[in-house]
Amino acid sequence: MSAATQKPDENAMADDERDERDDRPESDNDSGKEPEYRAPATKAGATDAGFFHIYKSGQGYWTRMGTVAGAALVAIFTTMFIYNDLRPRIPYLRDNPQVALGIALGVLALCALGIFWFVNRPRTADFLIATDSEMKKVNWTSRKELIGSTKVVIVFMFLIAIFLFAVDILFGYLFHVIGVLKNSPFGGGGTIGGG
Repeated sequence: MSAATQKPDENAMADDERDERDDRPESDNDSGKEPEYRAPATKAGATDAGFFHIYKSGQGYWTRMGTVAGAALVAIFTTMFIYNDLRPRIPYLRDNPQVALGIALGVLALCALGIFWFVNRPRTADFLIATDSEMKKVNWTSRKELIGSTKVVIVFMFLIAIFLFAVDILFGYLFHVIGVLKNSPFGGGGTIGGG
């Protein structure tokens, strides 16, 4: 675009960019190295690479892998359902198991592409990366603390169970005595009144 055809706003923006570059300290250019310029920021969701480019690769690895593993299990079970449960219900697929297998594998391939797209979608990937960084901030208990806490929970569970059992027996006998229950909690005793 020539200078004559540029709009006034574009000229002002170009002048501002030149002014910002001129305001940098001289030491950046005196070092003998080529100055580093950052690539222009792209719009949210825009990528220069193709479909199989991994968005922010290397970040949020474990949360991404966990998400992929969970989604892969769903995809595998869906494929198994199509081949094992849906095939016998449709006469054509029942007579042609190779076609049913092809359909099941096609669904599995589509699920794999969908999972890859979902995990690498910028919004999802940024969420998983943030989740991974938050998980790294968690202070995990030591093995000794974990075993001690588990023992306390188990002992407390047994104490509560014994207490509730005793209360249940007590109320069972109480209701037997006042005639609400015909039998005592441990059987026997018959009905009230010696019958």
